[in-house]
Amino acid sequence: MDEVAALELRSVDLQSAKNNQEHHTQEMGLQRLIVRRSQSFTIQLHFNRPFHSKKDSITFVAETGPAPKELLGTRATFLLTQAQQGNGWSASDFTVHANSLYVSLFTPPSAVIGPYSLKIEISQDPSHSTTHPLGTFILLFNPWSAEDDVYLPSETLLQEYIMMDYGFVYKGHERFITPWPWNYGQFEEDIIDICFEILNKSLYFLKNPSKDYSQRNDVVYICRVVSAMINSNDDSGVLQGNWGEDYSRGVSPLEWTGSVAILRQWAARGGQPVKYGQCWVFAAVMCTVMRCLGVPTRVVSNFRSAHNSDANLTIDTYYDQHAEMLPTQKRDKIWNFHVWNECWMIRKDLPPGYNGWQVLDPTPQQTSSGLFRCGPASVKAIREGEIHLPYDTPFVYAEVNADEVVWLLKDGQAQEILAHNTSSIGKEISTKMVGSDQRENITSSYKYPEGSPEERSVFMKASQKMLGVRRTSSPFLDLLESGGAVGQPAQLQLHLTRKPEWGQDLLLKLHARRVADRAHPQGPIHLVVDFCAQTLLHNGGTRKPLWRQKVHLTLDFGEDIQWPLSLPYNNYRNKLTDEKLIRVSGIAKVEETGRSMLVLKDISLEPPHLSIEVSERAEVGKALRVHISLTNTLSVPLSHCTMVLEGSGLVSGQISNDLGTLVAGHTIKIQVDLYPIKAGSRQLQVLVSSNEIKEIKGYKDIFVAAARAP
Repeated sequence: MDEVAALELRSVDLQSAKNNQEHHTQEMGLQRLIVRRSQSFTIQLHFNRPFHSKKDSITFVAETGPAPKELLGTRATFLLTQAQQGNGWSASDFTVHANSLYVSLFTPPSAVIGPYSLKIEISQDPSHSTTHPLGTFILLFNPWSAEDDVYLPSETLLQEYIMMDYGFVYKGHERFITPWPWNYGQFEEDIIDICFEILNKSLYFLKNPSKDYSQRNDVVYICRVVSAMINSNDDSGVLQGNWGEDYSRGVSPLEWTGSVAILRQWAARGGQPVKYGQCWVFAAVMCTVMRCLGVPTRVVSNFRSAHNSDANLTIDTYYDQHAEMLPTQKRDKIWNFHVWNECWMIRKDLPPGYNGWQVLDPTPQQTSSGLFRCGPASVKAIREGEIHLPYDTPFVYAEVNADEVVWLLKDGQAQEILAHNTSSIGKEISTKMVGSDQRENITSSYKYPEGSPEERSVFMKASQKMLGVRRTSSPFLDLLESGGAVGQPAQLQLHLTRKPEWGQDLLLKLHARRVADRAHPQGPIHLVVDFCAQTLLHNGGTRKPLWRQKVHLTLDFGEDIQWPLSLPYNNYRNKLTDEKLIRVSGIAKVEETGRSMLVLKDISLEPPHLSIEVSERAEVGKALRVHISLTNTLSVPLSHCTMVLEGSGLVSGQISNDLGTLVAGHTIKIQVDLYPIKAGSRQLQVLVSSNEIKEIKGYKDIFVAAARAP
């Protein structure tokens, strides 16, 4: 009987297109194998002769990291068997067809994520074996698998939080929330490689590469590494923060329209931080990275967000008797809005009940275990005041729950409390609605209704844990919001009398109403009201006053007065930041009592509107004409206008155009031809910026049909 020839590998087909489709990674491309853990994939091996299971022994070896070791979980060896055994690495369910062998490979739900090399060792007797490389593959988290820590049991939610490559970041002010379209672009071809490059630039990898790789099976660990690496405070992170107003050495945070350009610039320059980011840019880039790695992620905006650095659950703000909001030496601030991420995961490191959405915040505010990062903090733990649970839960709790105490200063000394607001922080917590362009208010997942017994009870519990004492209320602090203080003889409110548009005078009215109080139940009162307008900065601070006015009022009992106020355009013309926010404040002194009242109005100035129209059906590879128009509704020209178009699947990278100067009252019309690259739901983002206004943004949802067969 002839001796059987040694089994030799002739070719390999990793069946990338089929496997990627089954593993929901086809959007990343079909040329290389990208699979998710805890799910089988099939490869084809072609030999010089048919495989004989009784004579031929094949061992598979999968390796990742700089020094793969089985003890570290970065090397796996597993024999080809007919049936899968257990939940570990396996090669099984094989079929033989002529000289081809079809094998199903399975990766465990606890496998390290990352790029792997795959090889086989063939032996026909114990003394002789040959090794053949099969190729490489990338392994990701698998939110479709019930065994994976990131399992999300809803196809609708998975389409939104993993597969959706565009969305909205909510910005502005609690009363003027603006949807900001963003191109996440997590499936652009090189983004997955950049994501692993980010992990390889972390301080953990640089200090101990093998240990770092061995922990990459743990979603909590990965989240904390990415949270630190999106900012550059400690490392070669992706973005450098800038909360000043000089962006001349880079790009203004307002001028980014997506994550792809940022990540590509970071990688192309060898890990040099990209200039510049602020909270929404940090969070949007982290969303791209986490969705790419397979972790369900969304971007969340918290309006009137507290930065409570001394952990006393109180933010103090100060005004002088002329209604000017004063700077403070303390780092405590109330940001107009702050943006972070939520990632979905099982928290095996916490007691039962705290799985689900976890807050991750890559904006560098405070250190966590020595690095600028934040989270994961369980949203459920925040709602229940369980602030002892890791990570950084007290800081996030304060962002949405701190109290605000407003002080009147005279000669640098605190004279009286103007307001103690228990419900002015953590407003309109927002994220994009699933399957829709609408905004969803998720405040109730972070806290019980303001003023409810549950909310105050949780606040007391958290206070006790943070401060080590039981918080008690005092009559001195029990003042109501914005001028309607207990025991005051008048109520004051500021209203706009017309839509506030940049380039026009701002028209307001003071509504003053005399009410009964113990000191002067019936008689008239005299008010001296000082008004002040200041530029409101994103971090909650203000600039020097740009307008002042003093008003004398006499109010009889039961009387209502509406007093007109005008803030001329020339007063604020060159005084605002790119975000175009103004705070108008008034301090009213009651001559009869000597006490003061505060009244506030924040104003967001509306930029001109951008119109985007697409007339015909969009199809892959076929020219699609886009019509963009912009009317300058301001009373001044917009100079040095530039337009940037971006949108994954529609535009390769970005398209930029210089538009010159747009005269006041005039309309500019632009036609652009796009050649869509990918089928499915897409979003085109358009940004027009000028010297006068940095952010005129628009978007258009476009459904792209697959290319028709010739």
